[in-house]
Amino acid sequence: PSFGFLFDIDGVLVRGKTPIPAAKTAFQKLVDSQGQFLVPVVFVTNAGNCLRQKKADQLSHLLGVPISADQVMMSHSPLRMFKRYHEKCVLVSGQGPLLDIAQDLGFCQPITIDTLREKHPLLDAVDHDRRPNVLVTVVLFGEPVRWETSLQLIIDVLLTSGYPGNPYGQENYPHIPVLACNMDLMWVAEAQSPRFGHGTFMVCLENIYKKITGKDLKYEALMGKPSRLTYQYAEHLIRAQALQRSWEQPILTLYAVGDNLMTDVYGANLWEKELRSAAAAHCRSVLVCTGVYNPHTEVPLEPRDSIAEAVFHGHRDFSFDPALVEPDHIVPDVDAAVDLVFQLENFAP
Repeated sequence: PSFGFLFDIDGVLVRGKTPIPAAKTAFQKLVDSQGQFLVPVVFVTNAGNCLRQKKADQLSHLLGVPISADQVMMSHSPLRMFKRYHEKCVLVSGQGPLLDIAQDLGFCQPITIDTLREKHPLLDAVDHDRRPNVLVTVVLFGEPVRWETSLQLIIDVLLTSGYPGNPYGQENYPHIPVLACNMDLMWVAEAQSPRFGHGTFMVCLENIYKKITGKDLKYEALMGKPSRLTYQYAEHLIRAQALQRSWEQPILTLYAVGDNLMTDVYGANLWEKELRSAAAAHCRSVLVCTGVYNPHTEVPLEPRDSIAEAVFHGHRDFSFDPALVEPDHIVPDVDAAVDLVFQLENFAP
């Protein structure tokens, strides 16, 4: 094969814990009789609440084909490349086994919001046994459960240069580094309407910080779709798979299958612009109608003027360009997406 698939998960393969019927059919077409993939496939999700091995196990069960951890990319996966922070003490925010996730990514001294809260009932800075390490980086894996507690303590850490319990200092700017994964404003589960995503939590944090200080919250890095960093890492995983299988034909086209105009399509189109001067030739966006995107409620995709009037749900630090939210293809579901790509590539398994 001279192409590979980047599949989003929520809204494309599942809704919450319920598989989308077309997904199982699609994946029967992607593997041979031994369950080996016929083309390189990477699952690119903005979820960040579990280890990639667990996500691979869930997908194997739901889709009925064996999927390895190397085929799964969580929103936090590119943090493996941020080695300069791995030895430092970092505050991690989100859900799931946060310490396991942080350590799996290479962080040696992660501290959770809960640990910080427990260590600071009296804000005791004299008893060094009860004083936490100085926090030098904040890592936002995903939306937490108790937003008010996380918002309060993250603001405390940012406004005290990593010494929560000290008085706020206006001179602490720029603040200590913040690394954020998953900018999705909304995502779909079993409910009929989209639910708040981590992007909504980030909007709250950014606005509280600006309201208190008058300055913009700055990110050292933003990960997860639609960031270039995420697609760069996903392309690396696709090429690694082709190499492992000794497929000698170069991968010329990546097909990014997703359900969200503002993340999946925007990100794929942004990466397509990047790829013109890089190794792969193209990244094509394929939009499905089983998740966030609903053809009956969205603005029509033609003419272009109507997109320009759409509300931009992307992150504050990404500019809105109508061309970036135009999918190359729109199909009903993931099964139709696989059929379309096989047809475009003249690929007969």
